[in-house]
Amino acid sequence: MKLNKYIDHTLLKATATKEDIMQVCKEALEHDFFSVCVNSCYVPLVKEALKNSDVKVCSVIGFPLGAMSTAAKVAETKQALKDGADEIDMVLNIGFLKSNDFDAVSKDIEAVKKAMPDHTLKVILETCYLEDSEILKASALAIHAGADFIKTSTGFGTGGATINHVKLMQSVIENGKTKIKASGGIRDTKTALEYIHLGVDRIGTSNGIAIVTGTTSEEKDY
Repeated sequence: MKLNKYIDHTLLKATATKEDIMQVCKEALEHDFFSVCVNSCYVPLVKEALKNSDVKVCSVIGFPLGAMSTAAKVAETKQALKDGADEIDMVLNIGFLKSNDFDAVSKDIEAVKKAMPDHTLKVILETCYLEDSEILKASALAIHAGADFIKTSTGFGTGGATINHVKLMQSVIENGKTKIKASGGIRDTKTALEYIHLGVDRIGTSNGIAIVTGTTSEEKDY
């Protein structure tokens, strides 16, 4: 198992500088991670830093609240793709979900997917704010709306991935195509392997080096 290829090496903090982003790119090249995941303003910088490599560029959209207009999410997606993003991690509209406006939740995701038919779309559910029944519903809506992955967390909520939440998400996948990305609080090899053995296809973490080297990192979040 190539543990490194499960990892979206991530830096999404508000205080992240260009220098910090470049360091993350350097680490991703060194460890051959699957991608570098950043806020959309840094996509051009990351694309340039990773050129001539297999490491993908991943941009978050509507981050971290998911509460901006669909038009804003679509515009951010289009710009990120234009700037060189290979994958998009968008945040589902949690408030619409909790309002039981499922049509609006779906249309929000569909509009983003429509703007990127040939690229990988991951939809972040932010499971820490959801009841089990809402996790099931959000998963189903995202899958039906065209998500390539459903993802647990932003890393900015009150909690990250849990085994129980991932199992709930898995129980909804019937098409055999949608994958799961676990993120938030995954900081060591043992935890990463637990999720991978469960069937998770991608891990979002700022502790990728600790995971692949088996060292203990300081408690870092996104």
